[in-house]
Amino acid sequence: MHHPQDQVHHHSLNDPESFWGEQASHLHWHKEPSAVLARSTKELLSGDSHDHWSWFPAGEISTCYNCIDRHVLAGRGDAPAIFYDSPTTNTKQRLTYRELLTEVEIFAAVLRQEGVKKGDVVLVYMPMIPATLIGILAINRLGAIHAVVFGGFAAVALAQRIEASRPVAILTASCGIDGSKPPIGYRAFIEEATSLSSWKPPRTIIYQREQLSWHPVRKTDGERGWQNLVKSARARGIRAECVPVKSTDGIYIIYTSGTTGLPKGVLREAGGHAVGLHLSISYLFGIHGPGDVMGCFSDIGWVVSHSYTLYGPLLTGAATVLYEGKPVGTPDASAFWRLVDEYKINTMFTAPTALRAIRKDDPDNHLIAEVGERGGLRSLKALFLAGERSEPAIITMYQDLLKRYGAKDAHVIDNWWSSESGSPISGIALVPHAGKDRQTDVKDHPPLAIKPGSAGKAMPGFDVRAVDDDGNEVPRGKMGNIVLALPLAPTAFRTLWEDEERFYKGYLKRFGGKWVDTGDAGLIDESGYIHIMARSDDIINVAAHRLSTGTLEQAITSHPLVTEACVVGIPDSLKGQLPFAFVSTSGDAVPDAQLLAEIQKLVRSQVGAIATLGGLIQGRGMIPKTRSGKTLRRVLRELLENAVHGEFDKPVNVPSTVEDAGVVDVAREKVREYFREKGGLHAAIEAKAKL
Repeated sequence: MHHPQDQVHHHSLNDPESFWGEQASHLHWHKEPSAVLARSTKELLSGDSHDHWSWFPAGEISTCYNCIDRHVLAGRGDAPAIFYDSPTTNTKQRLTYRELLTEVEIFAAVLRQEGVKKGDVVLVYMPMIPATLIGILAINRLGAIHAVVFGGFAAVALAQRIEASRPVAILTASCGIDGSKPPIGYRAFIEEATSLSSWKPPRTIIYQREQLSWHPVRKTDGERGWQNLVKSARARGIRAECVPVKSTDGIYIIYTSGTTGLPKGVLREAGGHAVGLHLSISYLFGIHGPGDVMGCFSDIGWVVSHSYTLYGPLLTGAATVLYEGKPVGTPDASAFWRLVDEYKINTMFTAPTALRAIRKDDPDNHLIAEVGERGGLRSLKALFLAGERSEPAIITMYQDLLKRYGAKDAHVIDNWWSSESGSPISGIALVPHAGKDRQTDVKDHPPLAIKPGSAGKAMPGFDVRAVDDDGNEVPRGKMGNIVLALPLAPTAFRTLWEDEERFYKGYLKRFGGKWVDTGDAGLIDESGYIHIMARSDDIINVAAHRLSTGTLEQAITSHPLVTEACVVGIPDSLKGQLPFAFVSTSGDAVPDAQLLAEIQKLVRSQVGAIATLGGLIQGRGMIPKTRSGKTLRRVLRELLENAVHGEFDKPVNVPSTVEDAGVVDVAREKVREYFREKGGLHAAIEAKAKL
């Protein structure tokens, strides 16, 4: 007999109308949809066309209402909604659903007063504080669209997103705090970004933090003080009701790296987002409602935090932990275990990078043992990992540690997804059923077995296949391009913000509109487990941050001496990958250390500190290309990966389309020379860190 997870998945693909219709019935609709799923064909201006679909057409819904109002109206207003924990500021705060409703009603009224209306875009550039979640929910309450940008992004990246989304207002704070470092003032980033952008947002609403002020607020430039506006609205008793939107209306834009260097605006739609997340938080993550606590440790700038710090837990009426800190250094590597203990977290979500950092800082596991031996981990049902591939050693190590230190029934689960999908494409579901009997005793139906190195099995609504470069399915167990059949599950995107042509060209055209290209390569084994092995495009995962090689190369080639650059990801034991650059220069060669230092400044200022290079090789005639001019990044990446293991002469896969195979030999010698001079890659990285 098939496992319940297999049965659920089969039902979702073979009868999506009944499956997703039942899921939709768990939410409040201001207007019931006319259907569950509608299929059509989309005609493009270019003359191309592709299969199209829409979820819950003609329905009207308010995600904010489903996240807050309905829980309060159902008598659950005193249940905790947000546990804010900030070791960086020594601050803790508990917000109930009733308190959250009041704050969101008031701030939505403030936004309405400042000109925000249904369908407008509001850009959010904020740290991990309660005001951020309140602000996002208030935007949603008005039927407006939020575009959250990671608070550490440099002005150039921020300007691109301002220009692309054309927000009527920016929500920001006086500063962010990155671990134990001094506060990072946001004013300079905002001012430079708005000066670079051709679009000038009429309003900037600033949340003043005690750690760093933003004074004076220049009203003539459209700046407003967040707290003053709220104080005034509260005194006048102004509140805003929910504004429902159509199921197919956007509720947020999230920008993801584009291989051309320009970010892509993934558009999330209201109906599918709410229904799909409500299912995933209970089915996959085992968070059902009041009494349950979700701890998702990801910045709100990333899709993980959109889905599982904010919307997922609140849709089901559970509590969410909003953590402003790091896995290590605030104050030490016990941070996550302390949070589990203090807030009785049931399901925790983080990136493998965080676990690597904890392992490095607590190699003997004293800190997890200290919490575990006093019973502090007993509430934990699962530790979910995503953002990059979780190596088997990480999975098995933490599975053993949790069992040893009190979370004996907890599972360590790798899951795979993207900004485009909005929720996990694959994973291991914690509960056996997705229907009305979802509370069936898990002891009678335990989760599927975990295969370390695999990202689990497909989630409801996602039809995952592995195909060759011609789009033909490959046999089980064979490497291929990982693709998705249409329609995608409800949380997934159907287009890019104001760019249908790019959506088609970037995701559908490669395989003739039959499959959505995920950009990942891997295999599906005989049992249906999905193994994601590598990126098939050129996105680098640095500590779960997706960086485009195109964006990095753009920053590097802005150096006056650099004529060409090729960036690849190289293995790093802590961050998963680091960007590494091959550069060609004009004129006389500059000393490597000097050139690297100058380029690092450009990368940090144009992309952000997270994009700091792990190393650089300069030379000429060492960047291989195809006859059509495409850079063969994979060849250079293979050379570096081999060199990490001392295998300088190991053959690499050079395609027959290479323009000049001799270039690969030049690159090989350059890599050999670099490693000999630097004493290995990691020595070079240590040297770089001191620059």
